[in-house]
Amino acid sequence: MRTPTRAAQRWLGVHNGWILAGCDIDLRVGGRYRYVWRNPQGTEMGMGGVYREIMAPERLVATEKFDESWYPGEAVDTTVLVEREGRTTLTITVRYESKEARDGVLRSPMKEGMEVGYNKLAEVLASSAKQGA
Repeated sequence: MRTPTRAAQRWLGVHNGWILAGCDIDLRVGGRYRYVWRNPQGTEMGMGGVYREIMAPERLVATEKFDESWYPGEAVDTTVLVEREGRTTLTITVRYESKEARDGVLRSPMKEGMEVGYNKLAEVLASSAKQGA
């Protein structure tokens, strides 16, 4: 497992002391990805999946499965990027295998963690833009 880039370590899943400890990405249709996070006590949480569709730069579809999942089955994530007037909007749709799986995720702290992560991503991108200007 590779050490993540410094930029990824600043935002991806970083919440309540968790860090992105490792990541492997084979970005091609049929390629696999895997992320591993670690908390201050040393507990690790891993997840990964397979890329199903890649339409650079606007669309990415991949499966998602946690090692110790709190929901049954796997999810399918669709990421869409739309640029308008110099601004890019990122929309992620996650489809679960059942309503029960979706409802379980909605009861978990996942929404809060993702919100924190994407707010941190906005900070990383703003900082990068300032450095590049």
